[in-house]
Amino acid sequence: MDRPGDDRTTPDGTDGSSSPDEPHRSEEPRCCEPDCADVAAVRLRIPWNDDRVVCPACARGLSQRDGVVAEPLDGSDDAWP
Repeated sequence: MDRPGDDRTTPDGTDGSSSPDEPHRSEEPRCCEPDCADVAAVRLRIPWNDDRVVCPACARGLSQRDGVVAEPLDGSDDAWP
């Protein structure tokens, strides 16, 4: 389901603002769900939509749909409760 604001982060968990000439930012990726600014720790593979990078709390509900696969992000150990 497409919602305005879903494009806050790219599928790799970044905000997409850095160019190839800029050094890689070390900022933690943020949840792409509207009204959530928590640290992202999960990539949701959604067959009927683009992948989403979300926090564990948002992933808990969103990953319950058939066909959605939740994959932990590398280096996200600190974001887990």
